[in-house]
Amino acid sequence: MSQASYWQRICQIMKKSKKMNEENPEFLDENTLSNDDQAFEPMDEVADKANLEENRNAELAELKYRNLRLFAEFENFKKRTAKERLELSKYANESLLQDLLPVLDDFERAVKNLSDADDKNMLKGVELIQQKLMKTLENKGLSQINIQAGDDFDVETQEAVTQIDAPQADLKGKIVDIIETGYTLNDKVIRFAKVVVGK
Repeated sequence: MSQASYWQRICQIMKKSKKMNEENPEFLDENTLSNDDQAFEPMDEVADKANLEENRNAELAELKYRNLRLFAEFENFKKRTAKERLELSKYANESLLQDLLPVLDDFERAVKNLSDADDKNMLKGVELIQQKLMKTLENKGLSQINIQAGDDFDVETQEAVTQIDAPQADLKGKIVDIIETGYTLNDKVIRFAKVVVGK
């Protein structure tokens, strides 16, 4: 019951009581009050109920907020875990592939040395093995950093071992020679290309 209707009800009771006192001044019998009057709640109880309702609403809002926050945190946790799992699977072979890079370097040197030799069959055999190994590693996400002499020096993928006087004016600040091939694993550089830069 609202406060306004509470006071209206009080006024009605007082008018009724006054009328009854005028008719029967001896005493006001409790039975003369209607059932509604007897069931009428005191002001303190109304205020307590209003406070209780307000507290319940505040508690419910707090629980909803906590639930929403917990749900958001759980969603973030799921996304983060999925991303970590993907990263782990993408780069799980990194250490193994880094250990195999010197073998690829040996194949490059062998092909370079055999290209000057007379035995072309041996060169062809070594090249076939090199290509097979490289194709297998490429299927695992490994790829060469393709650079040539005369390209611009890029600190993101290359490491300058030394600087020398540029043999030509247009090679200043550019790659003069490649010492060691660089490799990436799924777009992540796992070995920088070692190069000589002209100054």
